[in-house]
Amino acid sequence: MSQCIILGKANVGKTLFAINFADYLGINDLEIVSTYPEGRAHVQIYRKDEAIDSLTSISPHQTRCLQAFTIRLRKGKSEKQLILLDSTGLIEGIHANPQVRAAMAQTLAAIRDAQVVLHMIDASSVGIDGSDGAIGEVDRQLCQYARLKRGYVILANKMDLHGAALGLERIKATFQGQTIIPISALKKQGFAEVRRFVAIHA
Repeated sequence: MSQCIILGKANVGKTLFAINFADYLGINDLEIVSTYPEGRAHVQIYRKDEAIDSLTSISPHQTRCLQAFTIRLRKGKSEKQLILLDSTGLIEGIHANPQVRAAMAQTLAAIRDAQVVLHMIDASSVGIDGSDGAIGEVDRQLCQYARLKRGYVILANKMDLHGAALGLERIKATFQGQTIIPISALKKQGFAEVRRFVAIHA
């Protein structure tokens, strides 16, 4: 089964996107398989609101493992199943917590097996930060590595927030030639375009 992984720095909105994208696709109950770096796995079923309450946070690195669930996408008259992987947020440099370091290494290793890579960037932070610090070396390296896959796309998230329009222009200037889809994980904006991209490339 094809895999689609969501990547990005900490707190760009990866987990909220995963939950709301599943809801957008009509999935009422999320059966999430959490696989930890040491190999331990845990399965739990969440309703949408429960998943948001339990799995998202304003604090960085709430997600410390790969969280996978199956989604179904229609392509013409056929239906395609694939695994959507939520991942640990990446940072510049070396994190002090060994659990977070292991989870980030697990995230990077998982890119190899993914057919589709959704690289998420917080457009609102890029728009506010005049130095473009919100893009950073992590995003540039992710792009260099993951764009070798035909199913690579950048999701410019938080387009519902102030400064995001300017941030989107900076993202386009930094990653020229890459496919970029502006979205709001909170408001479910741009989800139709993401669904089409994933359906084509998975």
